Amino acid sequence: MSERLQTSPRLAALGRVAHGFSTRHGGVSKGIRASLDLNDADVALRTENWRRLLEDASAPPPSRVAWLEQVHGDHVVRVDAPSGVHEPVARGDAAFTTESDLVLAVRTADCVPVLVAGPGVVAVAHSGWRGTASDVVGALVRALQDRVGVDPSDLVAAVGPAIGGDVYEVGAEVVDGLASSGLPPEAYGHAPSPDHPEDRAVVDLKAAVVAQLRRRGVVAVDVSSACTLRDTDLYSVRREGPTTGRQAGFIARRS
Repeated sequence: MSERLQTSPRLAALGRVAHGFSTRHGGVSKGIRASLDLNDADVALRTENWRRLLEDASAPPPSRVAWLEQVHGDHVVRVDAPSGVHEPVARGDAAFTTESDLVLAVRTADCVPVLVAGPGVVAVAHSGWRGTASDVVGALVRALQDRVGVDPSDLVAAVGPAIGGDVYEVGAEVVDGLASSGLPPEAYGHAPSPDHPEDRAVVDLKAAVVAQLRRRGVVAVDVSSACTLRDTDLYSVRREGPTTGRQAGFIARRS
């Protein structure tokens, strides 16, 4: 396995689907963003990082990437053409395509990246706590059902590396937001911890996203155990601050 890439066994088993979740290794970025920063401000470095990653995944080249300007909501975008790795294709937090050889991508550094594949379609979602509270993955599954005609039971999903549920300390705003999504507390495991201040809770966003996928009828779900806060092979805003680099989750149908 490449040092740059983590994959989902269920998605890999489908065939003709190129996908992956990047690490922070094996790139050309420098300084605190070393080394596979997929949001590097230097155009040449960003392109080379994407080129290396996509080559490892046997995916189409950087010119075939379409990524979102993420806004922490539940807007779902249909994508029919790439924008490349330097300009977003649209604003939103979920996207799908029925086109072949078009790479959909979301970028993260603690939030939950989600990849989805089904008959004739692939999709991505970015689910931070606000996106989880607004059920962005549920909106994506509904869009695939209503706009593409895919039965949710035919979908395969992969939930990628994100901050772990035992270390993601949050305040009341986050707990209340997740509760308002209709998920029961046990679905995301919020509870005060004896190791944390009384007014804090810990929330498992990956567990919440899995519960939302299953609530919408998606049965086949892989979940990464990697925690961005603990794992120094990954970028983390909580650990390093907002100026750190970004990894990506990406997926494409191969022709």
